[in-house]
Amino acid sequence: MWKTLSLILPVLIPSWRFFKAIEPSPRVQWSILSDVDSHARDWQEFRPRPLAVTPLQMLGRLFWNPAWNDTLFVVSCAERIEQQPTDHSITEIARRIQADIEQSQVDDSAQFFRFRLVFVHSDGTGLVEDIVFLSDPVAISAGAAC
Repeated sequence: MWKTLSLILPVLIPSWRFFKAIEPSPRVQWSILSDVDSHARDWQEFRPRPLAVTPLQMLGRLFWNPAWNDTLFVVSCAERIEQQPTDHSITEIARRIQADIEQSQVDDSAQFFRFRLVFVHSDGTGLVEDIVFLSDPVAISAGAAC
């Protein structure tokens, strides 16, 4: 009985010492390029959070929210890239951005995209964005994954 209770109790009452440190996560932003040499402009937030969520939506998300799980995976990949870039993490983020771009059916002249990781913080006078990673251009191929 005590053994079972000792296993269940940490799930019901989590330890605040679970994380060694709480730090901001990088934001993932992407931009469309007309060719490999063009400069990225008009950066878009990747999967921005909704401005409002109804109580019914919150309740449903407690039990089923695969889109948020996928977004958390992207954040995990972004944190790994910030610490030590790996091809796997870069490819995983690029694949998800490409899938979102293809679903949104952007302008047909768009041939490439790139993404960046940005830390946003306040410096006392306003918000400051620090770019910690900028990807190489990735080809947009309709219907195909990266």
